Amino acid sequence: MTNEVWWRLGFFFSVLVIMMLLEWRLPARQSPIKNTKRWLANFGLVFTSSLFARLVIPIGLTAVALYNAEQSIGLFNQLQLTLDIPSWLIIVLSLLLLDILIYWQHRLFHKVPLLWRLHKVHHADAHVDTSTGLRFHPIEIVISIVVKFVAVTALGVPAIAVLIFEITLNGLALFNHANIRLPDAIEKPLRLILMTQILHRIHHSQIVNETNSNYGFSVIWWDKLFGSYKDSATKTDDKLDIGLIEYPQAKQNASLLGLLIMPFKKK
Repeated sequence: MTNEVWWRLGFFFSVLVIMMLLEWRLPARQSPIKNTKRWLANFGLVFTSSLFARLVIPIGLTAVALYNAEQSIGLFNQLQLTLDIPSWLIIVLSLLLLDILIYWQHRLFHKVPLLWRLHKVHHADAHVDTSTGLRFHPIEIVISIVVKFVAVTALGVPAIAVLIFEITLNGLALFNHANIRLPDAIEKPLRLILMTQILHRIHHSQIVNETNSNYGFSVIWWDKLFGSYKDSATKTDDKLDIGLIEYPQAKQNASLLGLLIMPFKKK
């Protein structure tokens, strides 16, 4: 796992560049706010959140997973001491359980008022593109890391599964937020498994019951299983009203300071 940072950065920047190039050449929608301002705010928030998270929690998830394995901490590590369970099966189960966890974490950030104050920073964006997939308040990022720490420790998730999950989660978040529209011949079969751009833009609709749907960042299975899946919105994808009604292309949507203080201001 010594090359973990390079694996993560390599995949992250590869997907980021590919998605942004596709957005540039084949945009699905036009941004109501000048993209330069949005990008400065959104990417500035990514940098701020990453720095804040590193200061608050200086240890990485894979390091925790390696320590848990050495000390036989967690369900899967204990099971491996007593049962001859194939490593590949533990990795698959770990990925599925972590993905379900992220689904429910996302859903709770919509349902719990205090958590929604943080998460609305993500939804207040009046446009959805690759940068939106990185636009999360620093406190929300820290809470998410703590939740994953607890899950990785309780389950005894292998370090390789943590690495695969983190890389996949980040890559698919960039993918499904991208301002592109896949051809029907690709999008229709793909949405049987993955959360596509059209499906995820429904989640960014201004209509509340549409916002409270399609929570998955990767597969659509959990939304279908737990009754939160929507395959279409009230309006077509090109006419969908994006963002939050209380932040109509407001200054806060394109200002780093505005995004940082947004959860603490009454609206």
